[in-house]
Amino acid sequence: MKKMPAGLVPVVIALCLGGCTQETQNKFGHKLQNWTGIDGVVDVYSGGKVMIRYIKVDKLTTGKGTDDGAVRPYCYGYGYIDSNQNYRVDKGEKKVYFRLSEYSTQYTYYENPEG
Repeated sequence: MKKMPAGLVPVVIALCLGGCTQETQNKFGHKLQNWTGIDGVVDVYSGGKVMIRYIKVDKLTTGKGTDDGAVRPYCYGYGYIDSNQNYRVDKGEKKVYFRLSEYSTQYTYYENPEG
């Protein structure tokens, strides 16, 4: 079996994704990010200032009910508390589980610019 030329691979992927719904494209993108890894950052704001920063967050997951599977109004993840907000895990900064309310928490999730 012949291999597909490397330059043709992105074109085939784009054509396949073009026929998918936005939700399917998002799921595919998240699976690809989970496989390749992402150095995500979550900044939590209060009064317009960053109050806490989590780094090395691989993904945020939407909460779902155990019995009914219904979507809950929060998301959660795992990351390191970046106490000095330098985008690096320093000595003493621990990996923690965190939850973010969709109703009251102002936050931004983005890829680490220092990564």
